[in-house]
Amino acid sequence: MSNISKVVLAYSGGLDTSVIVRWLQDTYGAEVVTFTADIGQGEEVEPARAKAAALGVEEIYIEDLCEEFTRDYVFPMFRANTIYEGEYLLGTSIARPLIAKRLVEIANETGADAISHGATGKGNDQIRFELGAYALKPGIQVIAPWREWSLTSRESLMAFCAERDIPVDFAGASKKSPYSMDANLLHISYEGGVLEDPWASPEESMWRWTVSPEAAPDEGLDLTLTFDRGDVIAIDGVAMTPAAVLAHLNAVGGTHGVGRADIVENRYVGMKSRGCYETPGGTILLRAHRAIESLTLDREVAHLKDELMPRYAKLIYNGYWWSPERLMLQASIDESQSVVNGDVRLRLYKGNVVVSGRRSDDSMFDDAIATFEDDAGKYDQADAEGFIKLNALRLRIAAERGRNF
Repeated sequence: MSNISKVVLAYSGGLDTSVIVRWLQDTYGAEVVTFTADIGQGEEVEPARAKAAALGVEEIYIEDLCEEFTRDYVFPMFRANTIYEGEYLLGTSIARPLIAKRLVEIANETGADAISHGATGKGNDQIRFELGAYALKPGIQVIAPWREWSLTSRESLMAFCAERDIPVDFAGASKKSPYSMDANLLHISYEGGVLEDPWASPEESMWRWTVSPEAAPDEGLDLTLTFDRGDVIAIDGVAMTPAAVLAHLNAVGGTHGVGRADIVENRYVGMKSRGCYETPGGTILLRAHRAIESLTLDREVAHLKDELMPRYAKLIYNGYWWSPERLMLQASIDESQSVVNGDVRLRLYKGNVVVSGRRSDDSMFDDAIATFEDDAGKYDQADAEGFIKLNALRLRIAAERGRNF
């Protein structure tokens, strides 16, 4: 890749990506453009500007993408009730397509030849960034330093900084959490440290967004979420933007100990990985969305969605957001949401999210039919006899033929 003269780097301002800036300059002789996305990670991103400038970067992009992230990525994913391997709400996975999109767009705007990222060669993020980039700009070149350089540890990165006078807060770096963490408006994840032993319990001091259920308030909190076409548009009658919805649910969910998960998952690259996650707002959204769908969706549509969801979840986890099959599934999912309107009442209590009511003008619940009282002939119970016999027909024939069940 000797023809590279300009590279757009996904830049956090931390140790790894600061080293990558200088490494790209030294190794490729390339001009580096930095892109820092604020997607609700809860940390100030503006200091990345001064750090990038100190490294000689002239084109610096710092963008607040919280609304776009929630509206165009998180909410569409939750319309499918998406969960990977029964436990993971895909907080890291769903952020990568947006970052990949902006990397490509900035490359187009600045005339860059390549993009670069700080993902390692062991994880899923390298795949997600690069599949997205290639789908959106087939000819883009990608530089993944962790797959190329000889730096293999945090100590070697810090030594690289010292040798080249790279401005790094070494005091802060030495106090860094022992965990590898990733945060955005949907979740915060923890890997590494003691978590590399699947039997070791996570330390209580690790968790940042949620209190333990034991320490949560003794008084629960009632919430009413209002849905329009599958998306929450208001909480307790107050209209909110998508990002504001998620931020509010994170705050109240965290206060009541909602959203912790300790998972061993199967990475796309083949290894198993243990991680801990805090997803308070997403946990509430998932429970509420399933509740409003239970009232408004046709049975077979709901069941088909449940059958498609694991495939949809795997597409997102493995990095195929910008694929024709994901777009096809999304179109079907979104079509189903035209009737997913109404209110869901929930109670948050010591780590639990309990549905206590749901209502909708699009409800398919007919109390005149479902009642245990007199239904005035609206449902003829005698019809059930023929229904059962027809469905039993193949079983009866098989039994008569001596089939052993």
